[in-house]
Amino acid sequence: MTDYDRHAHHTLRMWQARMRRRPGLVDHLTRGVQTRINRVIPEKIHVAITATIKQLVRGVLFGAEVTATPPVPGPLSLVARELAVQQRINHYRNLATAEGAATGAAGFLLGLADFPLLLGLKLKLLYEVAALYGHDVREFRERVYLLYIFQLAFSSQHGRNAVYQQLEDWGAIAETLAPDGADFDWRTFQQEYRDYIDLAKLAQLLPVVGAAVGAVANYRLVGQLGDTAMMAYRMRHFAAAAPVLPDSPAPPLLS
Repeated sequence: MTDYDRHAHHTLRMWQARMRRRPGLVDHLTRGVQTRINRVIPEKIHVAITATIKQLVRGVLFGAEVTATPPVPGPLSLVARELAVQQRINHYRNLATAEGAATGAAGFLLGLADFPLLLGLKLKLLYEVAALYGHDVREFRERVYLLYIFQLAFSSQHGRNAVYQQLEDWGAIAETLAPDGADFDWRTFQQEYRDYIDLAKLAQLLPVVGAAVGAVANYRLVGQLGDTAMMAYRMRHFAAAAPVLPDSPAPPLLS
């Protein structure tokens, strides 16, 4: 095994420990505040937001047969795949940064348009990351896997524990999926996502500071999603590898 493989495996193990971590005091306090906010918001608004996110995501999810990038075939080393993945993350992070700055500077109404634009960039990034790891997102189960990655990246620690378990047990979970996505919990998906990005995106609508906030927020959100996707696909890579790599760190090779 290469030094890079050992480093990647060690980094994965540390990430898995964070995903399994129990919620702490700050997590409980944050969740309590968000729960109270959600109780104040009228139910019809919850329903409208859920429907909007559901349609945006389903439009990409079920249109993937036409728009998806074909998987990059093997044999190809993990370091080669991840160098390409990191390049795509940087590309989409730069696009999202520019888009967030532009919509943030343009005022309240255009600032609202940032939500679907950023969501589309994030989903497109996930398609390309999956393809670079050799997975065919023209297959429905692979597209549902992307939804779980998305949800994991933008969940509180409470939600993160449950979603991570789904990814860790993906082999068994994939066999039980409904072919139309009917068993996917869209309400939890949208609520966790909205709660995660609420403060940053609301600040983007403020005059004067909106452009700077939008640029920084989008940069960080896309980077968070890219890092989560890399770890999720590393899990599958090493789960399929035999024998299991020893947990010994090596110096990082990617910038």
